[in-house]
Amino acid sequence: HFMDKQTKPHSGLYPNYVNPHNGQWGEDSVSLGALGDSFYEYLIKSWVQSNGTDPQALSLYNKAMDAVDKQLVQKSRNGLTYLAKMSYGHLEHKMEHLACFTGGMFGLGALHASDDTTRHHFLSLAAKITDTCAQSYARTATHIGPEAFYFTDREEAVALNNHEKYYILRPEVIESYFYLWRLTHDQRFRDYAWSAAQAIQRHCHTDYGFSGIRNTSDVQSAKDDVQQTFFLAETLKYLYLIFSSDDLISLDDWVFNTEAHPFPILTTKTGLSYN
Repeated sequence: HFMDKQTKPHSGLYPNYVNPHNGQWGEDSVSLGALGDSFYEYLIKSWVQSNGTDPQALSLYNKAMDAVDKQLVQKSRNGLTYLAKMSYGHLEHKMEHLACFTGGMFGLGALHASDDTTRHHFLSLAAKITDTCAQSYARTATHIGPEAFYFTDREEAVALNNHEKYYILRPEVIESYFYLWRLTHDQRFRDYAWSAAQAIQRHCHTDYGFSGIRNTSDVQSAKDDVQQTFFLAETLKYLYLIFSSDDLISLDDWVFNTEAHPFPILTTKTGLSYN
């Protein structure tokens, strides 16, 4: 309720920071990657889990995505669709691996759109964003995507800074493959997932588990000696579900939280209600 009443700068975009003591916006930065991602994700998922009984969540999501679509969605010179970041009203043509979850979010939102025009638009946007994130994998030597990638006049969907070329077993790109596969059954999303699975096995597997790598542009990259918990909770789970039956955790009955834990959609059958 509080966020709904707040005046949003930049025609409806939410800055990443809000002061918990006075409710004022903090630093004027907007991103669907780090610091902003889960907020938007939970708007649409709160609506889905409520089984249509939380209209405020859907309203907030629709208004936010309208602002994102108009101001942050960009297209590269060669036709790749991506999400820019914004800082003090200026766009930074950089997309984080974390922001690649938005392919799945736009797809889920399209599934619950109120009209065919909106549904087709956001499902198309979901696929285009996911294709771009797949390119961030395809354009490295390891075929694993970096932490962040850029769009310039010369380079597209590639990391430009050495300190952003690492991969820590993140799930977001594969998460979008999962949603787009379930929503479209287009084989390319399964193909993307299988390519990623093979690359992770080839470059991240160790004797006792899996490790992140320090440089996705180097097939001989050093490992970081860490297996993140989200690798098991999300990355492998989404890969497993992509190649499993759609009846296994159906999107008609379950909604995933931001860490890929399935929650039942509220129904009279379960005896649960939103209130």
